[in-house]
Amino acid sequence: MDEIKGFEFKEKKAVKELADDFESMGFQAANINHAVQIIKKMKNDNAKIILTFTSNMASSGLRELFAQLCKSKFVDAIVTGVGSVEEDLMKTKMPFIKGSFNMDDKELHQKGINRIGNILVPNDRYEALEDELLPFFDKILRLQKEKKRLLGPSEIIYELGKIITDENSFLYWASKNNIPIFCPAILDGAFGLQLYYFKQEHPEMGIDVTADMKAESDLILNAEKTGGIILGGGFAKHHAIGMNIVRGGFDYAVYVTTSEAYDGSLSGASANEAISWSKIKEDANTVVVHCDATIAFPIIFCSIIE
Repeated sequence: MDEIKGFEFKEKKAVKELADDFESMGFQAANINHAVQIIKKMKNDNAKIILTFTSNMASSGLRELFAQLCKSKFVDAIVTGVGSVEEDLMKTKMPFIKGSFNMDDKELHQKGINRIGNILVPNDRYEALEDELLPFFDKILRLQKEKKRLLGPSEIIYELGKIITDENSFLYWASKNNIPIFCPAILDGAFGLQLYYFKQEHPEMGIDVTADMKAESDLILNAEKTGGIILGGGFAKHHAIGMNIVRGGFDYAVYVTTSEAYDGSLSGASANEAISWSKIKEDANTVVVHCDATIAFPIIFCSIIE
């Protein structure tokens, strides 16, 4: 058995060296190193990699990292919430602002500022979003009429990425590189609210929420192996692992989460629990990193890139 030991400090220590040193440490340091090794194995085995993340991660600085992963074609598909989609679009026009967890929320409300943890989103960001979405919905309605069918969520998000020019956007790079973004909860957010308003004048407008099932199934069933990089929980996590039931489960899975399993929630459910559902294979390579993804994920991927 290997001994536990810490790392040697030196100036200009590379992230990869730090992650390598984590291997001999305990607790979540060792799990971060394990995550690096599993993701490397996914790539070396040419597994189809599905990245999932919750919308609050797009609110943080991870949005730009997601863009890099799409630019380099590191991932083959994304599953996320529409909050990620709309916030990526919002940031192409105006940035979010750093605040704190201890701000006066009544005062923020009176000033028209919304808070996500220690991130601030003034209302004018949503006003700018409305200005972008209304003409975009006109375009989608024209496409719907041309194709004589409703479009699926991934098709709509693909078209949205095509109107973006900001290279820090993951929507931009996903559309450019034909990486599908699956969004089972396309109406859950400001995007859905604006679509509701648009639909009042255009009742024929709609979304086929089942349309992505074929694209998802084709991706999964035609893959020799699949790997999941699951950041956070919620429906994005469940949709990805649930899709893999049709092939007996993921071959590789890396979870990064702050949720716990004691309350039976899907967000806190371990990779082992997913085995019982055939969402992850019995002999799969898995690890659960219990850490804030804004800390763990940059370390993991800087190590891989270096």
